[in-house]
Amino acid sequence: MSLDVSPALLEQAERGEVDEAEFVDCVRTSLPFAWDMISNLVARLKVDGGDFADNTTPPPDEHARGQLLRALASDSIRGALERHFGVKLAFQNCHRVAVFPLGAASDAPHTRFTSVRSQILNQSPELRDC
Repeated sequence: MSLDVSPALLEQAERGEVDEAEFVDCVRTSLPFAWDMISNLVARLKVDGGDFADNTTPPPDEHARGQLLRALASDSIRGALERHFGVKLAFQNCHRVAVFPLGAASDAPHTRFTSVRSQILNQSPELRDC
């Protein structure tokens, strides 16, 4: 299971619309490693500026890696995180998360980061089984 959904949030979903802020809070508490990584990258992007901020350090264990996979592989979770933080997210190799500012200025760097070429250049033997 990806998220620890409270009974109240489940009731909201069963009735219809879900408050996105409550969903984002559910993601925050259910996937703390992923949340912290993305939060820190967003803060770094705001402080340092630049085209993007990214993480190149593999997670400390499979549990943490699983949180990143669940957060970034789910369209609804990823979309909610992008809207909450006001960024565009990108993901490579089970751990390399990048945050891009919104707007046309970030289109070219995002396209380069998510290109086939970039994916190939980001490979290494230790990442074969991630």
